[in-house]
Amino acid sequence: MTNYTPSPIQPRQPRVSAIKIIAAIVAALFALLLGLLVLLVIGAETGLVELMIGMVCAIIPVPIYVMLLLWIDRYESEPLWMLATTFFWGALVAIFIALIFNTGVEIIAAIATHSSEVAANVGAIISAPIVEESAKALILVIFFFWKKDEFDGIVDGIVYAGLAGLGFAMTENILYYGRAIQKGPEMLTAVFILRGMAAPFSHPLFTSMTGIGLGWSRQTRNGFVKFAMPILGFMLAVLMHATWNGSAAFGGGLGFFVTYFMVMGPAFIVILMVIHFSLRREGRIVREFLYPDYEKGFFDPREYERLCTIRGRMGMSWDALWSQGFSGWRLRMRCNQMASELAFHRSRISRGIGRDPQAAQEREANYRSSLEQLRQQIAQRQRGMR
Repeated sequence: MTNYTPSPIQPRQPRVSAIKIIAAIVAALFALLLGLLVLLVIGAETGLVELMIGMVCAIIPVPIYVMLLLWIDRYESEPLWMLATTFFWGALVAIFIALIFNTGVEIIAAIATHSSEVAANVGAIISAPIVEESAKALILVIFFFWKKDEFDGIVDGIVYAGLAGLGFAMTENILYYGRAIQKGPEMLTAVFILRGMAAPFSHPLFTSMTGIGLGWSRQTRNGFVKFAMPILGFMLAVLMHATWNGSAAFGGGLGFFVTYFMVMGPAFIVILMVIHFSLRREGRIVREFLYPDYEKGFFDPREYERLCTIRGRMGMSWDALWSQGFSGWRLRMRCNQMASELAFHRSRISRGIGRDPQAAQEREANYRSSLEQLRQQIAQRQRGMR
């Protein structure tokens, strides 16, 4: 095999300006303020003790569900700050937007109809689906246009949407658990089983429709599909949300179980199928756009083949953990990630995403330089163990 020749362009290290840091801190504090206002409203309704117990019950299962969502993104993991931003947007900002608008709509409906029951149904079936899905989707739209290099397709859309929905559901559950505590421990147990265990992915599932639409738009070259899929995805999210809320409002317990097994269950299975085929697509991207490096001898045949499949990547990571410990595992994971970053960057350029050729070449040089350094470190560790 021929020797690999690195790009002549010298990699340039990105710099974070003081303005960006200050803006990020201000945004985080503002989001925290909105979240505290929501908790203040919930505490005023339920009481302090109920609020605290509700928070504990709402937070406990969240790490498990977050890990399941992150596990989906097997080829190109998203930046931690973007994942955290999406989750806390749902938990702090989107929930505040929903609280303000939903409350306003219910007040207007109550005044117009002179019926609190009608107002509650209008809020649950009409206002909540539109407002809540819009609020959760806003952060997806921001990342879709602002971070094109980190929003590559359907898998990314599902991950970001799932985290926004999960954050929203966590804060919303504090209210439901707090109300349940007021009715006794048995009611809290029932609500926890229902919302925390039986249907924890309702909000992530709804918002995933929008995420799929945006992801599909990103990865297609068809102009009509690129425009129509985000709209269709959002409309489907609203429809599913309204159906779910309507089943509880009009069907009671029976309506809930019918909707759960006839709508939510099949929808969840469809999502899993979409994830499966989307991951296969990402594997083909890695295979296609790392092939030039394989031809030049940068990757040996075994490493190249394993990088192109989830099973192969997991095998390399497990081998590194078993033979080199946690530090070796982290090094292997970083190398796999960097290989994916390089492949997906080339894929974006081939689809015309990114109009600055010089910046694209500099980014590729950064990726290739980092990947070469990581592979050298892995090789040095392996030689040191012989």
